[in-house]
Order: sequence, then structure tokens, then C-alpha cells
Amino acid sequence: MDTEAGPGPVPYVPGTGRPAPEADPGLVARWRSGGGELVDLLSQVREELGGVAAFRLGPAPTVLVTDPQAVRHVLAVCPEQYVKRSHRARLLVGDGVLAATGTAWKRQRRLLQSQFTGTGMRRYEHRITAAARTTAERWGAYARTGQTFDVGQEMHRFALDAIWRSLTGHPLDDETEHELSAVAAVGAALPTLPADPTDAHNAVAADLARIDTVARHAIEAARNGAAGPDGPGLLHVLIDAATEQPEYTDRLIRDELVTLLAAGHETTATTLTWLYLLLDRHPAAREHALADSADPARRRLAVQALVHETLRLYPSAWLLPRHATEDDTLAGYTVEAGTDILICPYLTHRDPELWPGPEHFDPRRFLTPAARPSHPGAYLPFGIGPRACLGLQFALRESTTLLELLLPAYTLTFHSPPPKTSYGITVRPDGPTPATLEEASLT
Repeated sequence: MDTEAGPGPVPYVPGTGRPAPEADPGLVARWRSGGGELVDLLSQVREELGGVAAFRLGPAPTVLVTDPQAVRHVLAVCPEQYVKRSHRARLLVGDGVLAATGTAWKRQRRLLQSQFTGTGMRRYEHRITAAARTTAERWGAYARTGQTFDVGQEMHRFALDAIWRSLTGHPLDDETEHELSAVAAVGAALPTLPADPTDAHNAVAADLARIDTVARHAIEAARNGAAGPDGPGLLHVLIDAATEQPEYTDRLIRDELVTLLAAGHETTATTLTWLYLLLDRHPAAREHALADSADPARRRLAVQALVHETLRLYPSAWLLPRHATEDDTLAGYTVEAGTDILICPYLTHRDPELWPGPEHFDPRRFLTPAARPSHPGAYLPFGIGPRACLGLQFALRESTTLLELLLPAYTLTFHSPPPKTSYGITVRPDGPTPATLEEASLT
């Protein structure tokens, strides 16, 4: 939960405030005719009109929010007034905590939250470390043989292994990995699926069936007491909840399992892939992160700074839609009930008034507090407020653990980095990431 102190919400008083500045319809028309990404339109709206601005894609206005104080107002101060509606990933995750709302969401969040605190994370640390060591062994083989491999696929494999061990107590085997590739396939397809729910389901029915089969077998094994070599996992927490909370049917347990699988590996894998692409262009950042080799604590902070700067440029949640349920005043502007709100961390993180040289990859921003904005709404790669990502600590622990093994040991060379960026549910490289490894000379 977000507990950052600050002023309370500004009540809406009819007649106060003014409508948010609205983009010229011609801007939207030119964007439509040019076939650009949504982020292109949002960037132009922000550049021309500022951190709270309206535009129309249909009959009703949408308000883009990138100003940090307004971001905090929507997500952390007044979350009951600005709510999530149907999540784009509902087809995949069903009624899992990512897509749930209202009382159901509060109940599901409460159950899972304790598993992702600092204390709760300790029970999964050795599983994350085991997944990282398995990845490091593969990379050692790549370095010895000179084999070309896909960095994105490797990062997905690592992150999926880490969350699978944490969920079930079992390491990821080849067959399970193959079947769970359907999770990423459905996630990638979501932005382009038909609007009709039945047509959308039919388009990915085969992949959903593969996911359901893996989930059903995992639930049955856990219910029959088949804990893995690492002992019971998160899945057992969900199954135990069903004994006291009848809401936890097999279907809801499946939905939570798939939610944790999808959210627990896709964002981490994408962040790590971006990080290595950025290091390929900025090799001095790796050298700086490893400079304090004699001080493990300082090195860890430097490695974490690499992760945070990557998340600044490519946040896990690049767009956070909300819906205003009642009239409000937002940064001095009136927002009427029924307005759609788009929070865009991607643009907030690239605002030159907040982040000097925003397009430049500079992890040192996160080693000196004065080098980055202090407002909580200025840096939110996992969101802020009550609906901030539960897996923040898990993702950071995964990334740091793997990088502490790989960065000192290997240097990586990309052969053909993806030329474009894809803006779907996550922001990811648009294409394969083939590379080779060498053993590092810097230790």
C-alpha cells in the first residue's frame, strides 16, 4: 500500500477549476492517418499541452496525466475515484488480482501481499538464486562454444524458472517451459485481438488450453501434497486459502496462478533484455557498476542502479488506464465522471523538466538522491498507491541476483539489435536479440 504522506485530495466544487487543455482534433487525425503508435500521439499531446491534457479518440474526452503531482492524486490519493475497469489481460488472467476490482481485489491482494514483503521474500531467495545459477551455467557453455543465442529468450527462461520454483517448489523443466510459452504468446497477441470477446477467445483458444492444462496439473499436484524439492510454494498458499475462503475455487486459483506466472516473469525478462541492450550501447555503465568489486554492498547498489535506470527508460507498466467515477478537480482542472484517464510513466520518466538528459542512459541518477526528482509521482515503473505492483521486491531481487552473477563474468555482443520498440501491455524490443558471449576481463 502507498503510505507516502502528503496533502489530501482537493474536493471537486462545481464552478471551480477549468477544463483541461484539449488537443486540436487535427493532431489526432494526422496521427490516425499516419498509423503511428499510441505513444507517438501521447508524446505530442504532452509536448504541446503539458502534464494534464485532453484529447478525443471517440465522442468522450480522454485525459493524459504525466505531471507527478497529478499522477499521485489519481493513483495514490484518490484511487477510489479513479478505478481500473476491465483489464486488457483479463482474457489471459481471468479474475486474478491483476484484473480484479472492488472487494474481490482487496481480499485477493491481502492474501498475496504478505508473500512479497521483505520478510516474505526471504522464503523465495534461494529459489531465485538457484534459477540464476542455472542461467549462469548455460551462459558459461555459450561463452566456451561461441554459440549465438537470443538474450530475450534467455531472460524469459530465467524469469519463468524463478517464478515457477517460487510457485511450485520445482525447477522449470523443458516440457513445462515449452507449454508455458503460450503465456507470452497470448500476452503478445492481446493488443491486436478482435474486440468481440468470443472472437478474441477463439483466436488464442489453443494457447489458453495449453496454459489451463499446465495450471490444472500443478494445482492437482500441490493439492495432493507433491511439494517440490524446495518445499511448498505460493501455489500452496492459494490452495490453503480455499479451505477457509470458498471464493478460492479451482478457477480462481488457476487465475491467480496464471497472473503470477504472467506478471512474475514477463516484466523482469523484458527489463533484463533492455538492460543488456542499453549496456551494449553504453559499455562504460557496466564498468562503473563493477568498479567497487571489493565492497559487495556498494556493488549491489550500483547493479540496482542499472536496473532502476532501465526501468526509468522502459517501465514495466508504461501505460496505466483509469476511469473517473465522479467529478473531481485534478491539478486545477475539472474532471467529469466518466472521463478516461491515461497515466503514462513512460512519458513522465522522459520529462526533461524532471529528468535532465532524459533520453540518456545514466544509472548514476540512482546513486545520488539529488540527481533525480524526489516526488513519488515522478518515478513509478511499477505504479504507486494501493494498486502498485505486488511483485516489485520480487522483480528487483530477481534482476539483481542474476546480474551479480553474469555482469562480472561475461561481456555480451549483439549481432543485430531490434530496430524498433513495441508498445503493447509492456514496452519491449520488437524482434529477436541474437548475441554471443565472451568471458569478461573486468572482474
